[in-house]
Amino acid sequence: MNTCDLCDLHGEAVRVLELPLRDYGGRAAFAGTVSTVQAHEDNSRVREAVHEAGAGRVLVVDGGGSLRRAMLGDLLAAKAVENGWAGVVVVGAIRDSAAIGAMELGVKALGTCPRKTERRDQGLRDVALEIGGVTVRPGDWLCADEDGVVLADAVLR
Repeated sequence: MNTCDLCDLHGEAVRVLELPLRDYGGRAAFAGTVSTVQAHEDNSRVREAVHEAGAGRVLVVDGGGSLRRAMLGDLLAAKAVENGWAGVVVVGAIRDSAAIGAMELGVKALGTCPRKTERRDQGLRDVALEIGGVTVRPGDWLCADEDGVVLADAVLR
């Protein structure tokens, strides 16, 4: 089901991420249970996450909206595909957008930046995030498509 229909059917039971995210992945529509990372210009926790079995989950990365460093590139995106992640939503920048666009992975981000992060082993995993006007919690269900991103406490149909 698409995000518009979910909003029409479930009203206030869904939360809409109010961010100008752009599609970069080879899959525009994706859905899954949320896992989170909170980090600023350091993708150490993103690397950890995508190296784990994704089991159809969606990684939501709160990069603080920074466009100075890319939180996801082609190597980490390829690892996410290999390990079964459905998608990655980055509140910040990605890089290697052409390569990521050829991958069977949903990727949304605010923009791109060719500069990689410095890995300082900082950041938090699986914590509640306040982004785009809503709370995003590990275990939430996320559905994304060309019209946006919606979240719910449980899977909706």
